[in-house]
Amino acid sequence: MPAWLPPLLFAPFAGSLVGVLIRRLPAERPVAWARSACEGCGARLGPAELVPLLSYALSGGRCRHCRSPIGRFHPAVEAAAVLVAASAALAVAAPARLWADCILGWGLLALGWIDAETLLLPDLLTLPLVLAGLGATLGLDPGRIGSHAAGAAAGWLGFRGLALAYRHLRGREGLGEGDAKLLAAAGAWAGWRALPGVVLLAALLGLAWAGLSRLRGAAMDATSALPFGPFLALALWIVVLAAG
Repeated sequence: MPAWLPPLLFAPFAGSLVGVLIRRLPAERPVAWARSACEGCGARLGPAELVPLLSYALSGGRCRHCRSPIGRFHPAVEAAAVLVAASAALAVAAPARLWADCILGWGLLALGWIDAETLLLPDLLTLPLVLAGLGATLGLDPGRIGSHAAGAAAGWLGFRGLALAYRHLRGREGLGEGDAKLLAAAGAWAGWRALPGVVLLAALLGLAWAGLSRLRGAAMDATSALPFGPFLALALWIVVLAAG
């Protein structure tokens, strides 16, 4: 069996979990024990209705109980999780590294999506991602654990220092604590040397998005809130894949 097949087959199920995290964590709803239900009629969904991507396609995108349309959110997240696994498989050959990168990618997908919708980066995702990065480094490339541990510390300290300086100079928040913890995760996964590239690429992506939003007529000025997490997550993913 090719090394890329198991993570690709598992990806829709990972995407289903990511969708649950995106919807429930910001609302402080239970993740593990709450049963899935139709948002239209409240009917509990059985196992046959919860098969990622397939159930949505077979049902025609409608609840079998009340026939109300099912939103495209969950199949979109599941498809994005497949894209994460496919892009990792194209960049990485070693099975253990491939699984590690997929875990990183699925975590970044959840964090980026949540931040885009709510301007939040939950500690329940950022902090485990830091530990997972250090654990993956220790297991797969132990000789670089010092560089990655230093990267985690530098990422957090760098962004926290920048945030405090911005607050002092401008009198308002510029970078949240979640951004600092996400950059700490970047250092844990990619090492301290990768941090400048991650931050620069994230800033360029954010500026490009802001520019496109202005061209589409969005009202934006110096005080507009722009989530940095999605761009930081995408930049880290690109840097990790480029490193192979």
